[in-house]
Amino acid sequence: MAAKLLFLVLCLWCPGMISSSGLVRIPLKKRQQNLFSTSAASNNGRAGKYVKAHQGHAALDDFPLKTSLDAQYFGEIGIGSPPQNFSVVFDTGSSNLWVPSSNCVFFSIPCFLHPRFNGSQSSTHSSNGKHCKIPYGSGFIWGYFSEDVVRVGKLRVKNQVFIEAVTEWSLTLALAQFDGILGLGFRETSAANALPVWYNMVQQGLVSQKIFSFWLNQGSDSDKGGEIVFGGIDPKHFKGNHTYVQVTQRGYWQIPLGDFLIGNQSTGICSGGCAAVVDSGTSFIAGPTAVLAEINKAIGAKGLVSMGCKQVVSEYRDWMWDLLISGLEPEKVCSSIGMCLHNHSLHGSEIIKEVVESESGGESKDGEDFCLACETAALWIHTRLLQNNTKERIFEYINKLCESLPNLMGQVAVDCDSIPTMPPVAFIIGNRSFELNPEQYITKVRQGGSAICVSGFVPLEVPPPQGPLWVLGEIFMEAYHTVFDFGNLRIGFADAAQH
Repeated sequence: MAAKLLFLVLCLWCPGMISSSGLVRIPLKKRQQNLFSTSAASNNGRAGKYVKAHQGHAALDDFPLKTSLDAQYFGEIGIGSPPQNFSVVFDTGSSNLWVPSSNCVFFSIPCFLHPRFNGSQSSTHSSNGKHCKIPYGSGFIWGYFSEDVVRVGKLRVKNQVFIEAVTEWSLTLALAQFDGILGLGFRETSAANALPVWYNMVQQGLVSQKIFSFWLNQGSDSDKGGEIVFGGIDPKHFKGNHTYVQVTQRGYWQIPLGDFLIGNQSTGICSGGCAAVVDSGTSFIAGPTAVLAEINKAIGAKGLVSMGCKQVVSEYRDWMWDLLISGLEPEKVCSSIGMCLHNHSLHGSEIIKEVVESESGGESKDGEDFCLACETAALWIHTRLLQNNTKERIFEYINKLCESLPNLMGQVAVDCDSIPTMPPVAFIIGNRSFELNPEQYITKVRQGGSAICVSGFVPLEVPPPQGPLWVLGEIFMEAYHTVFDFGNLRIGFADAAQH
């Protein structure tokens, strides 16, 4: 009897144990932020992940799984018999499981800096021979599919297909504190249509409810960065009730977004409808460049002065104004005046070539930057028109916004001493306003012996019909306990508890 009691006491401390309530808990660690890690989040290739997958163009040999490797939270799993342990990001923005392989090629330096899976040492391992390449904004991984037992906490997931990475071409991966990624997205975005780990958990009856939930311990300096719970919800992780919204598109955990506010003032960006992807595999919040410039202006952030933006506004303001006054939709204005070639304008190439050459003093490969500047300005004008502002006031304001566009890496720095005076921002989701204060959306990173404060917002341009699109990463999930209800295809948010 005494031995049984001792065993029960010891198991209370077992990581990933199944509690009396049927919940499977995986403790998460949180890495310390530095200036390099924040750079990984600001890769402009991020948009390709969402656009290509929505359009159904993903292929086995070139699958847009992730475009940045900036997640802060990771936990431990085991693969094989006996289990070989790996630290992985539990990523709702992707669907495959991958870890480094013992068959890494000699020039894949990141691979050799992490534990590597050795199939010959597992009695339950088998390889199916299919290959896969997963591109990232900062590099790529390449490998082949295998099958084995995967242990998530005390769960034993049988016949799990995963990727053994034999090439990891990324400096970010070399310096990462995690070894691989465990995707928690839908099968629709899984390379080779491999069944995700979560699907196998459900099909094999390993969880009592088709739910998993995240609690991220914001601002924690301890090793306990948070917890992911499979099979339900821990009431100690949140306060009040959850607000639930339906998933609008399978693949990513995508939900409708009603509005985005800065200092309780609507930005108007979602007047025609917006979508948001809830992504535990990215640290920051990504959103349309036009809104980011407004945020940067409001918080006094310093970006790269966009002379292209100013030149477009200076030369084409009256033309843009007249088209918008006549009722033309803002997304069609720039193709109408020839600034964007993707809509087959008649004289756009000549206009763009002239503007770019006058700006750079040389030949231009394309006019994408000026097209983006034009579309951003058109959206700003349209938003201010809806607020009944005068023409002069609108263009005075827009010239200032041009100076607040994010820099080429998407990052902007702020004065740390000004954080208390910065305005709150808020997302309208369901019937509730989810607010973030500046202490939540400004990240302090260490550079040498001093602190640098960086805006938690990075640019993401996804055109209609998929966009405008937001990505709500760990900054948002730190503030709000997040429930992924697979059975009812919905996501719930409640105020996160601070432990």
